[in-house]
Amino acid sequence: MKTILVIEDDERVRENIVDLLEAEEYRTLTAPNGLEGVEKAKQYLPDLIICDVMMPELDGYGVIQALRQNEATATIPFIFLTAKTEKTDTRKGMELGADDYLTKPFTLEELLKAIAVRLEKQTAFDRESEKKLQQLRQNLAHAMPHELRTPLNGIISYSQMLMEDCLEMERAEIQEMAEAIYQSGQRLYRLVQNYLLYAEIELVSNDQERLKFLRSGTGAATFSTIATSANKTAKKFDRLVDLQLDLADASAAIGAVHLHKIVEELVDNACKYSTEGSKIEVKGLTSEGIYTFSVSNLGRGMSPEQIASLGAYVQFERKLYEQQGSGLGLTIAKRLAELYQGRLTINSIAGDCTTVSVMLPLEK
Repeated sequence: MKTILVIEDDERVRENIVDLLEAEEYRTLTAPNGLEGVEKAKQYLPDLIICDVMMPELDGYGVIQALRQNEATATIPFIFLTAKTEKTDTRKGMELGADDYLTKPFTLEELLKAIAVRLEKQTAFDRESEKKLQQLRQNLAHAMPHELRTPLNGIISYSQMLMEDCLEMERAEIQEMAEAIYQSGQRLYRLVQNYLLYAEIELVSNDQERLKFLRSGTGAATFSTIATSANKTAKKFDRLVDLQLDLADASAAIGAVHLHKIVEELVDNACKYSTEGSKIEVKGLTSEGIYTFSVSNLGRGMSPEQIASLGAYVQFERKLYEQQGSGLGLTIAKRLAELYQGRLTINSIAGDCTTVSVMLPLEK
């Protein structure tokens, strides 16, 4: 049985709504004002909230602002009730996160339909969230042991050989093994760092205070940050000659460290999944308050299905290709962009080319 919280200062209207809902076998909670409504929402976590706009002490806009800033109540479906019909009032409610708007007087059919639609959408959202969580668990269980074992095995094997046979080895052999140990250590370090960063991103994205603080920082200089990161990453793959930069300079509303990381992951993927000698283009431009930069490469590409299933710890067609990596980097780039109210898109033709674009707001 679904629980619905009704926040309405008019006792007659409140009781009428409760009678209608209970007749349809909904469990109900009530609050005569916004302050009490917020407290009951936090205490009982109802499945849906119906709230009047005009109320004393705390109006409906204040209620939804308070609830959307609380992690436990942020996603509860919210329907406004109002006698106002002006478009600006409707828009304000929607911008604050309301899911629907009913204008008084409304019919029983209108009320029940609005409730049914919102509950159905919330059920679908919960189902999809659970599906993604389950996929993440499976991918972690499948990918992490392999990703950790591979560099660890290299470190252990080569160091053991050095300990046992170093006296009989040539200097060049020792040098080669030392380099292999170093490369395995670097790979393991990056894997752990990415895993910790991904966990940190998920924590920050659900903490409104930390998110607000993060977005209030100093903006990044796009030309110097992107160019430095792209060159450093391409050099690691001996692909500097393939790298082509065409960047407008601006100040994007993102921390320089995080912008550097996004570029690093995108150029890293472009280098890994394209052949040496093919060009890698990094372009950046400003338009209407947005800075857009893209990384393009000629390589294997991705199908629409692969792009749609993008998630942490997924590497597409792992058995067909030898490139190492969990696929976490692209997810990190996407989630970092979203932290700063930006977005990441992928345009790709399987077996041909891929362009990953990141759109970020300019610093105000």
